[in-house]
Amino acid sequence: MSLPVRTLGTAALLVVLGTTACTPARTHQGYVVDHDLVGSVQPGIDNRDSVLQTLGHPSFTSQFNEGEWFYVSRDSSNFSFRNPKVKTQTTLRVRFDQAGNVTAIDETGAELVASISPYGKTTPTLGRRRSFFSDLFGNIGTVGAPGAGGAPGGGGGQ
Repeated sequence: MSLPVRTLGTAALLVVLGTTACTPARTHQGYVVDHDLVGSVQPGIDNRDSVLQTLGHPSFTSQFNEGEWFYVSRDSSNFSFRNPKVKTQTTLRVRFDQAGNVTAIDETGAELVASISPYGKTTPTLGRRRSFFSDLFGNIGTVGAPGAGGAPGGGGGQ
């Protein structure tokens, strides 16, 4: 190979690598929303079983009495090692009555995504500050002490 061809090949490789390095990584997480299927679920007509057959298992359910099912879909992108940024998010909320019939279907978007900024590398807590050595040696003399919850008289159990 001659020197100009090798130089041209190296330059072409650098151009290709340079243009692909700045391409954002796009990801999809969660439920794949099909608006035709979502539109087929009707309040007052469908119940939990029919919603399960139509939309599938929810992303999560409400904590109490399964009165609401949530289907969450999120598309995000990020450059290299940066934190991903939410581009679109759809949250479907299917509400049920006590008998298990659909009462309402709500859809929200990315406006409900919370943006938090953590405070340093520690979690602020109430109480006293303890050092490493205090945590390490803090129990010396308290095991089996009266009022510390240990067995009276050094244990033995009989």
